[in-house]
Amino acid sequence: MGLFNKKKKAEGKQDNDQSYWAYVRRQFKKNKRALFSLYFILFLASIALFADILANDKPLFCKYQGKTYAPVFKEYAVSAGISKWQDQFLNVTWSELEYDWAVYPPVPYLPGTLDSRNTRYVGPFDQQNVRSWRWRHWLGTDKIGRDVMSGMIHGTRIAFMVGIVSMGIASFIGIFLGALAGFFGDDQFKVSRSRLIFNLLFFPLAFFYAFYVRSYAISDGAGTGFGGMLRELGISFFIFLAVMAVANVLAYLFKFIPFLKKKVAVPLDIIITRIIEVVVSIPVLILILAVVAIVKPSVLWVMVIIGLVRWTGIARFVRAELLRVRNLEFIEAAHALGFPRMRTMLRHAIPNSLAPVFIAVAFGIAAAILVEAFLSFLGFGIPPDTVTWGALLSESRRAASAWWLAIFPGFAIFITVTLFNLIGEGLTDAIDPRLKQ
Repeated sequence: MGLFNKKKKAEGKQDNDQSYWAYVRRQFKKNKRALFSLYFILFLASIALFADILANDKPLFCKYQGKTYAPVFKEYAVSAGISKWQDQFLNVTWSELEYDWAVYPPVPYLPGTLDSRNTRYVGPFDQQNVRSWRWRHWLGTDKIGRDVMSGMIHGTRIAFMVGIVSMGIASFIGIFLGALAGFFGDDQFKVSRSRLIFNLLFFPLAFFYAFYVRSYAISDGAGTGFGGMLRELGISFFIFLAVMAVANVLAYLFKFIPFLKKKVAVPLDIIITRIIEVVVSIPVLILILAVVAIVKPSVLWVMVIIGLVRWTGIARFVRAELLRVRNLEFIEAAHALGFPRMRTMLRHAIPNSLAPVFIAVAFGIAAAILVEAFLSFLGFGIPPDTVTWGALLSESRRAASAWWLAIFPGFAIFITVTLFNLIGEGLTDAIDPRLKQ
């Protein structure tokens, strides 16, 4: 009885919560299509997160030569660079080892695993030359014997990684630049001439040494796994920040010169608005195709390029919100109390202006997944040995009879893009106060 009363009190407290985000949550839950889409996206995200556990040619657990191993989990540590394979497991075919016992994933294949006994487009309902039902290709194989279901599972990870990481980059750039433009305008951001000059001079150098010079190191790190990519990106960001720190130290040292010490207003709003207009005027698809045709094929580059061209919509939303928020009472109070403007923007103005960003991110993830599938379909940007939904769909062009190569990845792309669009529509309806019930 006491537990029941506690539950009723918790529900009543939740219903009486009149905060803005509580209202948005209640409005979103009323949209059954958007709520179902969110749950289904979480299900697909769990597939992407545990792709190596669901589809792998290595056992989850096994006993080999009297010792127990966990090869799949060991692979995570190896990819992160914190462990190494034992000598006896280097350059081995895991499925051909004689184990004392082994527990395999539900799909005992990697996307790149070649089954020489089931080549030339074996369909899901065709007769398959396998040892038992446990090794059956439930969604068929492609021309060289790669398992389609394994490709679909690992393709889910690539699709979500491209969508989330690219929109993460776009959100970071868009929120920061849009906030600067909307909050400071053209006359509120003032810096000393020495700081302005040294930052302008050192920014190209920082970008050159941090990202351009290390482009191959970042690509190689991405090839070793997600942990390797994060490690190389962390090193690049450290180099970038170090170079910019040197610029600001030099600017501080030169402030004793009266001319360089004087502060000037930087017209951030007009500069950032012009940059947005330039980026928007460039045909996005042509720009992406041009860049991915030049750089080394890598999923990382696809994510970066999409993120660098998709930030403009987010920046416009944030700028418009900050133009409204900066005149509210709590911002005026922060200025009156003498808080630094940058601190006020980061801690108070931006958190109260993010509502439209979630809508743009939801639609942006769907668009990024669609762009990645299109690039994979054309064979641009993605390494040939990387199996994605678009790459599987492209395989169907070579064999019209291999219907499973068109149906399954095409349906996955359609469903995922539609679900993210429905979530975006649900957020639009929930955030719009005119739809309050």
